[in-house]
Amino acid sequence: MSKHAGAPAPYVIGCDVGVTNVKTVCVRPDGTVFDRDVADTHAESPDWPAAVKRIVEKMEGAHGHAFAVGVAAPGIAARTGDSIYWMQGRLDEVQGLDWAKFLGREHVPVLNDAQAALMGEVWQGAAEGSHNVALITLGTGVGGALMVDGRLLRGAVGRAGHLGHISLDIDGPPDVTNCPGSLEHAIGNVTVAERTARRFSTTHELIAAHLAGDADASRVWLRSVRALAAALASIINVADPEIVIIGGGIARAGDALFEPLAGFLDRYEWRPHGRRATVIPAVLGEHAGALGAAYNALQQWLASTAVAKAKRREDKHPHA
Repeated sequence: MSKHAGAPAPYVIGCDVGVTNVKTVCVRPDGTVFDRDVADTHAESPDWPAAVKRIVEKMEGAHGHAFAVGVAAPGIAARTGDSIYWMQGRLDEVQGLDWAKFLGREHVPVLNDAQAALMGEVWQGAAEGSHNVALITLGTGVGGALMVDGRLLRGAVGRAGHLGHISLDIDGPPDVTNCPGSLEHAIGNVTVAERTARRFSTTHELIAAHLAGDADASRVWLRSVRALAAALASIINVADPEIVIIGGGIARAGDALFEPLAGFLDRYEWRPHGRRATVIPAVLGEHAGALGAAYNALQQWLASTAVAKAKRREDKHPHA
């Protein structure tokens, strides 16, 4: 961790809790990041959340008390915004964990990790200042999040924005949510061995073979990109984003992904009067989720502060 003596207050801490590591940032209200940290999660140990607490304490030891802390984690965030409502897998401990109580703070807003990454990219990344944005993360699985008219889309129980779990083939195999033939199955790294008859174990190997002229690899890869284009065309029809951000490890394929994707979208996307969605790679890298968690905490703190000030004015001048 880098330390910067005399870093001015106030500031907010954002933590992105993942299976392999925890990314943390310290951010001033103007968006300036003056410290960041990456630490192993050690999710094999049931007491791993204590590592997050130690990181927050270390940051505050270096820079003074943060006025707010925000957390991002896998799973479905509770509507109350104080915990992860549903999570199964290697991070079971986050399900129902009250982060405010655990960290000894009055309030710690919690977001799904993909939602947090979207918020980070809207705050100071690829979609800075935009109000209608879709984010797709292409990695082991396929995640996503949506912002519609400036508001993060959450839904009734927080499932909104899980874009990897839309169906592209009703006869396809069920994914982890029981959705048949999902986008995640079509392009996620989790199924690359299945999709290539065990020839490749990672999408990066598949893309390398495609670029080297392997006809079978090209067939599989381009079919995957075509599936992504069909999914994006569907998402565009539903949510009408001005920008579609593509992140995750597979997005680092660059032109091998974005050039054929553009060609397929030319065929599939509905473009009234020539208007098209801008499809671009994410730019914030591994700390996007931590930045989004910090931004979410900052916005909630500012809102609560404004309410408190209004109440004090009302109490002081009840008939004004």
